[in-house]
Amino acid sequence: MATEQMTSPEYEAAILDLDGTVYRGGKLLDGAAQSVDRFRKLGTEVLFLTNKAIARRSDYSEKLTKLGIAADVDDVVNSGWVTARYAAKTYPDRTAFVIGETPLVEELRSAGVETTTTTPGDLLVVSMDREFTYEKLDLALRTLEEEVPFLATNPDRTCPTENGAIPDAAGMIGAVERVTDRTVDVMLGKPSETMLETALSEVGSDPAHCLVIGDRLETDILMGERAGMTTALVLSGVTDRKTLEEADVSPDYVLDSLADINTVFSGK
Repeated sequence: MATEQMTSPEYEAAILDLDGTVYRGGKLLDGAAQSVDRFRKLGTEVLFLTNKAIARRSDYSEKLTKLGIAADVDDVVNSGWVTARYAAKTYPDRTAFVIGETPLVEELRSAGVETTTTTPGDLLVVSMDREFTYEKLDLALRTLEEEVPFLATNPDRTCPTENGAIPDAAGMIGAVERVTDRTVDVMLGKPSETMLETALSEVGSDPAHCLVIGDRLETDILMGERAGMTTALVLSGVTDRKTLEEADVSPDYVLDSLADINTVFSGK
């Protein structure tokens, strides 16, 4: 992925969140393209790591490229892809009832997981679903009447858009948990160990040599902090300074946006 290598990279890999970090809706955020270009010129591997499962990796790479940041499908990891791989490996003979959008269903099927959206299954997968209904909640209840695994793609409460925050997967997960009196067995997106291991495998670097940049303390920054990565919070997404002051998670750097990326080089 690196193009012109100017010097030895300060970080072997930069792991960047997308929504609220690189772009919001259909618009690049300040400094995003320039930051990615700088990393690549320095020889730093760039991986885009998103909790969004409402599109597939190829959709995200195409969106980035159209916005001016060249990206291949292998440059992107999302929670839908990670969830599908986990389900296929761990529960190969089960049929998943899916609360989620078409790209997630397609991802699961591509990985070899049988899916249903109209009848109960013997595996439940819950994600962000902008067409979430009472009927889907009822089917989730029927699915969990038996002791079946309950997976979720990501814990995000909201997602930043050009028109403000919208409900994310936590809304659907919370509804299912309250109605069924069950809690998620395995969360696959950031800050999970599974998401972390997948990202590190993709970049081929030790956590100590990785920089993670994102807008959410409880996912991006917490994952990096647990792993021993250098962490940089951008205030261009869901987190503001008041939230940061009250949080238990402490990023190494706080940037208004990726336009301030110089701050993370040599601590200056």
